[in-house]
Amino acid sequence: MNRVLICALMVMLLSGCGNGGAETVNRVTENTKISGVINMFGDYGRLLFPVNPSYYHGDTLGTLGLTWYTGINPARTVDIVNFLLHEEGQVFFSIYPEDDPRARDTGLFFFRGKPGAKFAVCNAGGGFVFVGAMHDSFPHALELSRKGYNAFALIYRPGADTACEDLARAIAFIHEHAEKLDVDVKNYSLWGGSAGARMAAWLGTYGTEAFGEKAYPRPSAVIMQYTGLSEVTGNEPPTYACVGTNDGIASYRTMQRRIAAIKANGTDAVIEVFPGLAHGFGLGEGTVAEGWIDNAVRFWESHSR
Repeated sequence: MNRVLICALMVMLLSGCGNGGAETVNRVTENTKISGVINMFGDYGRLLFPVNPSYYHGDTLGTLGLTWYTGINPARTVDIVNFLLHEEGQVFFSIYPEDDPRARDTGLFFFRGKPGAKFAVCNAGGGFVFVGAMHDSFPHALELSRKGYNAFALIYRPGADTACEDLARAIAFIHEHAEKLDVDVKNYSLWGGSAGARMAAWLGTYGTEAFGEKAYPRPSAVIMQYTGLSEVTGNEPPTYACVGTNDGIASYRTMQRRIAAIKANGTDAVIEVFPGLAHGFGLGEGTVAEGWIDNAVRFWESHSR
């Protein structure tokens, strides 16, 4: 076959077979088809998006939509995919053995920071029925990596119990492979939005030992967005929270009461409440919440000494 034709076919396959020829093999744009992106990453490409396709819509990165989420930034989506494509090291790690059925729909996407830096695990929301990573955890992990931290975004199974089991396994996996991953396991943090925030809070409070793993050190900070969790046991780690006043899913008043209760127990906790914002604002780019992640990082750092 003609060599030029072979190259052209390869580009079409990797860019989604017909998106105007704007992409090269190693770069995507908002016009790149989601199916093409999935093919680029092989066996784990489908985990970039909800495993159950009924929870997302759109054919291209620029038209991607997720159930219950608004404000998805197409430029950020493209940035994330290109970052993962250009990363020289391994970007996806299975947390279970290959022959374990739990391995199929779980794993960690690794956004590397500085070698030997401490790590964070980011957990997207999705009502415990899907994982909205492209808006609710990948952007956070990417920002943290650019600040020098090693950040992981967890893809977990549906259900609150199974999700927490997967987060416990992820924490155990990172500790078990810290040398290979080149991360500092001291003073790590857990991040999450909506359902993912509940996961972070529960693991922070109850520990990995409550979800099927041996006991590992608790996080030095939990960073949680827009979830109406109310329970407080007295064992919570330092906690940063943020939410919008127009959130119809997670009441900001409920979150304020929980933060006040944590503080009353003698543990540092803060909350930022953003006027007018609804549920699932993610990084809050272009809104009154923009920059909250910097405040959260400072909070984490204040408890990492």
